[in-house]
Amino acid sequence: MEQLIEIGSTRILQCADEGAPLQVPADANDFLGDAWSHGAELLAIPVARLGPDFLDLSTRVAGEVFQKFVNYRMKCAIIGDISTALEGSKALRDFVRETNKGNSIWFVRDFDELRLRLASAT
Repeated sequence: MEQLIEIGSTRILQCADEGAPLQVPADANDFLGDAWSHGAELLAIPVARLGPDFLDLSTRVAGEVFQKFVNYRMKCAIIGDISTALEGSKALRDFVRETNKGNSIWFVRDFDELRLRLASAT
């Protein structure tokens, strides 16, 4: 079940581990709608909710989804361990490193790391 939480002054929609996957760019609309209906500023999406090809950058799904989030000014944190996917793709490692330098899209291991990111962003 989705849950609205606050870390500092940031309202976060914590998505449940189970539910419709973020599999194709159109699925981003449902995640955005849920975030807006809760008044959230950031979506925290567990890795378990990503479609099987989401982290395969050749599919362009991640890029299109994240571009939509950025266009609608919705911050997003992907929460969980993606080390296996990172080991298999230099492009993904570069992508994660670059997105983590910004303020819109982050890949973090857990909520403790998200708390640290949000504290350092203010």
